[in-house]
Amino acid sequence: MAIKELAEYLVKSLADHPEKVELAEREEDDTVVIELKISPDDLGKIIGKSGNTINAIRTVLQTAASSHKKRARLEVAGQGDLPFDENVDTETDQ
Repeated sequence: MAIKELAEYLVKSLADHPEKVELAEREEDDTVVIELKISPDDLGKIIGKSGNTINAIRTVLQTAASSHKKRARLEVAGQGDLPFDENVDTETDQ
């Protein structure tokens, strides 16, 4: 199973609106980059509490890619290409 199809299967299995899941795949050197666009209603469900769900999906994709001697990176639209924890604005203006 290709990395994109694996990502699509995992995300659509979790999403309330699987018909709105869009994935694009591109390669950069030895890295497969998967860009994920989902319904805003599903964003919280896919990311999960403290990013646990999206990080678990990323771990599965990375493990699958390593069997092909590649790396995998999953980017969520609007989140950039940083790991989830680095995309959360933890500063508060007081």
